[in-house]
Amino acid sequence: MAEQTLPAASREWQLAARPQGWPTPADFALVERPVTAPAPGHILVRNEFLSVDPYMRGRMNDVKSYAPPYELGQAMLGGAVGRVVASNAEGFQVGDAVLHGLGWREYADVPAAHAVKVDAEAAPLQAYLGVLGMPGLTAYAGLLRVGGLKEGDVVFVSGAAGAVGSTVGQIAKLRGASLVVGSAGSDEKVRKLVEEYGFDAAFNYKNGDIAGQLAKAAPEGIDVYFDNVGGEHLEAAIGAFHVHGRAVLCGAIAQYNDTTPPAAPRNLVQVIGKRLTLAGVLVGDHYDLQSEFVAEVGGWLREGKLRFEETVADGFENAVDAFLGMLRGANTGKMLVRLG
Repeated sequence: MAEQTLPAASREWQLAARPQGWPTPADFALVERPVTAPAPGHILVRNEFLSVDPYMRGRMNDVKSYAPPYELGQAMLGGAVGRVVASNAEGFQVGDAVLHGLGWREYADVPAAHAVKVDAEAAPLQAYLGVLGMPGLTAYAGLLRVGGLKEGDVVFVSGAAGAVGSTVGQIAKLRGASLVVGSAGSDEKVRKLVEEYGFDAAFNYKNGDIAGQLAKAAPEGIDVYFDNVGGEHLEAAIGAFHVHGRAVLCGAIAQYNDTTPPAAPRNLVQVIGKRLTLAGVLVGDHYDLQSEFVAEVGGWLREGKLRFEETVADGFENAVDAFLGMLRGANTGKMLVRLG
């Protein structure tokens, strides 16, 4: 077993209490744990970047869902990339860059079967948590496979300045959409969508009248809606859809912290007459597209045809603040935590 000198202890973030409504710092605890050499079949990874994502809010609730809830008093889980510092597994050497799911900690004891080696020369290490990782594959599979994007489609993306939404809009343009419209939560994000990400139009949903702003941006209606927000955005999309429109339901961040059911959408009856398709997307169903996705998106990145942005919080101790900020829309592109 090859290894470097290991630290005596590692810090990890645990869920201390289940949030009621919006999470607060008091719902989390920073705890120190001893570091031990990896058992057979395991590797020890020093995490360099951690991912904080909207889906993590759902795992803080003690409810049955597609992913088990976080356990109280245990380290939370999430995507991370780092370097192997000790290996007791065939095929992994000290210094290898790996992607895995044991984030929210400084050092992770990872079963080798659950780690994927990544090429730090082909792309920045943190890109494997964003545009070349779970958010990127979500965008790719959601738009192309679930949404069935066709050349000439009009596409509307909510939460369009986030890691998934910004990639969806760009892929839509690269794959031949005739018009791509995005919504975001600030005038600066709206500017970025049009000037930097190549969206044809965008609007600030905080200015109100989402349906009216969408109608102005896409006066002839829409064919595909990629939903990261839910609520009034979904209602507006249903109203704007052409017959046989397709909604890809990826997230509903507008209601993740609500304690009462959302009022919208109130126009679901239109789904019948317009023969709409509303389909959920979970990235775990689409890992068979991984090699195709990396090849196509990686090519676009190398050719400078696809842009990505990251909002990086420095310091492991700031991981919870980064997560809370992401829930409030403080990020543009992928929200990451860089360990010192």
